[in-house]
Amino acid sequence: MVLQITPDIQIPDNEIVLEAIRAQGAGGQHVNKVATAIHLRFDIAGSSLPEEVKTRLFAFRDQRISKEGTIVIKAQQFRSQEKNKEDALKRLKKLVLRAMSRPKKRKPTRVSKRAQKKRLDKKTKRGSVKRLRGSVSPDD
Repeated sequence: MVLQITPDIQIPDNEIVLEAIRAQGAGGQHVNKVATAIHLRFDIAGSSLPEEVKTRLFAFRDQRISKEGTIVIKAQQFRSQEKNKEDALKRLKKLVLRAMSRPKKRKPTRVSKRAQKKRLDKKTKRGSVKRLRGSVSPDD
């Protein structure tokens, strides 16, 4: 089985490590007996993704990406192992898709002359209000 990201980009199963673990939290005896949570591990550097996507993934400030360059996703939302596996793969796909989109270049803009003048006028007016707040002399 292959995780299809886009028609031309896919991640083979041998690059994704899925491990069933016991889930945390409420659930009573079921949670204590059955390993329904899934730990997904994906090594970015050793993957078959394009270099451009790998670079963007490394640049993300995401807590799911370790310093060594491994994506670790823990899925434990559902009671069944199969649904948690699907959820983990869906989250990996979403992360890779986010890395594939190129960030737009910022076009520097300027403040209009009118807005600049308006700001300076407000500043002058505020300064005069503050100046009038001075202490009053007794002979006034």
